[in-house]
Amino acid sequence: MMKNLTCLTLLFFTLGAAYGAQGVEYQTPSAVASPPTQPAAPAQAPVRDVRLRFADVAPPPGTFVLRGVSPEGQIEFGVRSDEVVTQAQLALEFTPSPSLIPIESHLKVYLNDQLVGITAITKDQLGKSNHVLIDIDPLYIGDFNRLRLEFIGHYQDICENPANSTLWLDIGKFSSLNLRYQRLPLQNELSHFPEPFFDARDNRPLVLPMMFAASPDAGQQRAAAILASWFGGRAQWRGQSFPVLFNHVPESHGIIFATNARRPDFLHDHPAVNGPTVEMIAHPTDPYVKLLLIMGRDDNDLITAVQGITQGNILFRGSRVTVNEVSQLAPRLPYDAPNWVRTDRPMTLGELKQYPEQLSSSGIQPSPIPLTINLPPDLFLIHSSGIDMRLKYRYTAPQRDNDSRLNISLNNQFVQAYTLGPEGQPGNAVLHLPLLRGLFDSAKALTIPALKLGEINQFKFDFDYTTLLASGAEGRCETYTTAVNHVVIDDSSTLDFSGYRHFLPMPDLRAFASAGFPFSRMADLSETLVLVNKQPQPVQVTTLLNALGGIGALTGYPALGLRLSDDWSQAKNLDSDILMVGTIPQSLRDDRKMSMLVDATQSWVEQPNRQVPLPDMALPVSDAAADSQTTVSAQGPLAAIIGVQSPSHSQRSIVALLADGQQGFALLNQALGDSGKRAAMFGSVAIIRDSGVNSLRVGDIYYVGHLPWWERIWNALATHPVLMAIIAMLSVVLVALLLWRGLLILTRRRLSPDDRD
Repeated sequence: MMKNLTCLTLLFFTLGAAYGAQGVEYQTPSAVASPPTQPAAPAQAPVRDVRLRFADVAPPPGTFVLRGVSPEGQIEFGVRSDEVVTQAQLALEFTPSPSLIPIESHLKVYLNDQLVGITAITKDQLGKSNHVLIDIDPLYIGDFNRLRLEFIGHYQDICENPANSTLWLDIGKFSSLNLRYQRLPLQNELSHFPEPFFDARDNRPLVLPMMFAASPDAGQQRAAAILASWFGGRAQWRGQSFPVLFNHVPESHGIIFATNARRPDFLHDHPAVNGPTVEMIAHPTDPYVKLLLIMGRDDNDLITAVQGITQGNILFRGSRVTVNEVSQLAPRLPYDAPNWVRTDRPMTLGELKQYPEQLSSSGIQPSPIPLTINLPPDLFLIHSSGIDMRLKYRYTAPQRDNDSRLNISLNNQFVQAYTLGPEGQPGNAVLHLPLLRGLFDSAKALTIPALKLGEINQFKFDFDYTTLLASGAEGRCETYTTAVNHVVIDDSSTLDFSGYRHFLPMPDLRAFASAGFPFSRMADLSETLVLVNKQPQPVQVTTLLNALGGIGALTGYPALGLRLSDDWSQAKNLDSDILMVGTIPQSLRDDRKMSMLVDATQSWVEQPNRQVPLPDMALPVSDAAADSQTTVSAQGPLAAIIGVQSPSHSQRSIVALLADGQQGFALLNQALGDSGKRAAMFGSVAIIRDSGVNSLRVGDIYYVGHLPWWERIWNALATHPVLMAIIAMLSVVLVALLLWRGLLILTRRRLSPDDRD
């Protein structure tokens, strides 16, 4: 036993050193109490019916048209580990071309490459919208699944051209895959953690309730916030929400925070713990629901237990573990968030992949290869001539020379195109046997226009092949077999953002909404202080957890360095960026920098002298100055997100999440979880109502980051073109005067004494 324990300890510290994270020690399962007895499962397991609409799960725009040269389309879905599919049916809506030959034209349905259904296209169906139901055997459904539709189309008996425009079949957006899920009983086993609380197979937004015995103090809120940021990093693009309950057991999988002195009523008889403890138990009334207990002697134990979850869950096993120690091995550095592109060295595209086969594609016309890159929002690229990309790619040689190309776009804007051809080979050498030539290598240096970049950027590499598809002429019929083309963007291709400075005008709520900035500058939020109420309501704690979960999803790292306080008098002098949740401290209520206050049912807002309609449009300082103030009393819910400069430190910011009551906080939480509403946030104030989000740029502008004095002067002049033109004219006049004076002196020196007279 000691030998095994030593090996596990060495393994963990090796992993911790490799990731530069933290060291965690755990008590072995043999030293803890045996897990409680599982309650008996009811005779009938819970079920839920799900309709996966193609409009929601198919690639954009939610529908696809199957053609002769692109005959396939697919959707993907997963099945949670605590569920099994018992019934499956495909409800297919499609419209075939009126020029197809009936019966010979048909549609094949594959599930995980297994043929599960065939629909023949009859004469009555041509050119009309049709609906068919195809039953699918659930035995073919696994953890990750791919439903593929293949169109077999014919428009004449001989001499068909696969590229003929009459070969098409439109799959309607109301098509759906109807599934019945049945819940499975689970053991209290932590070796599968974070399942069932988070399951990567589930594409739905993560909804994870968190329960406290009563209104949590600052320590318990910090523990919950760290855990929420970690779960947010797991959920990523799915979205996340953390409903908070006080002394009420959640009805679904959830998290329970409890100490020996403060615990929910249903844990009254649960044994006391001697240290930070993580335990999985069954729901007291529903055996299909699991609860994760995070327990300790005090709040510090809860924080240690959460740190153990975020850094060492790879060692979890059994129903209960005790976290003995968590030690810091290496500090985090600015801008080193795992989800962000590194700015201290070039990065390979292989490091940016999100799944193994992302940088490759196949087909007669290969699908475009997408790649997402996330950048720090304060990366100063204003005067950059471009970002260097060393692009290497391989491709099947095209049939026709100089007609096929690689098109590269960034954020749906065309950047550059490269011709595909057999390098150094005659143009007709591979005309009929393209696949026998293999994959050719090519390396290109690509400069990316810096001004087209934002916080979240989408590259698209589209290999556009011109394929020869002849079907005969003048009584002569020739048959061609279309060849599949293979394209690959090499993992060793590099993207270089190193050497750029960090500088950003603030306040900028767009940076907060899209990247969690300025708090995400340190991935572990070690330079962030969260200010909360002393006795928060459940909805206020939910707002805190949702905000931290959203930042964790953007950075990919838990907020282990987060500080949390309920005392503004102690927090205001700390050198930290401040996130406020709830109400503004009394000492700040009269501060002129605050653009909006929400207090009970009364609110006031300052309007700028001139408001720009778009978040990307620059606003001069004079136009951002407030010229009016309106005070309104109303009964409807209202929420706001406000960004201002810290009154204590010029390089620090305050972001306040405010609402006027329960319904206002509900609006705020909904906006934080809605990507469309987050995209509408910019400037210094975002006002949230039932009608949507309205943003304003009002108040003083300040800057965070550093630029040398000469670059700051140039940047200031660049934002004031009239002043720049005047200075340029004065400079020209001054240079002309200096040249004239110099030439005059030179002329006098060349003249003889007699000529001077």
